[in-house]
Amino acid sequence: MQTIEEIEADFELLDDWEDRYRYLIELGRTLPDMPADDLSDANKVRGCVSQVWLTSEHDAASPPHLTFRGESDAHIVRGLVAIALALFSGRAAPEILDIDAEAAFTRLGLQDHLTPQRSNGLRSMVNRIKDDARQALATA
Repeated sequence: MQTIEEIEADFELLDDWEDRYRYLIELGRTLPDMPADDLSDANKVRGCVSQVWLTSEHDAASPPHLTFRGESDAHIVRGLVAIALALFSGRAAPEILDIDAEAAFTRLGLQDHLTPQRSNGLRSMVNRIKDDARQALATA
């Protein structure tokens, strides 16, 4: 999986949004498929127009580090899931809570080029990820 820095560098190389949308779709294709059991209502992200599922696991470290997996039934949204995972997955819970996702999405220019529904869905994904980090800290 690419880092958020690599994704940002790739976005800078692409001149127009048609190319960036194609790149988003390609990013989504790099996500491994989630097991069918994980595509459950409990893992569904509320607030997304497309179907989006997220799972998280955390280790026993102090503070815990979280690993996320995600999937969507929509190509561009699946790419947005890949960006969210690049931004958050593998990090310590306090670091996840401190990440300014809006700033990262602004650097990529996503706010100006996503429909309001996709922007809301992206915010819902971030909220879910941060909620999982808070829960991991609370149970650590």
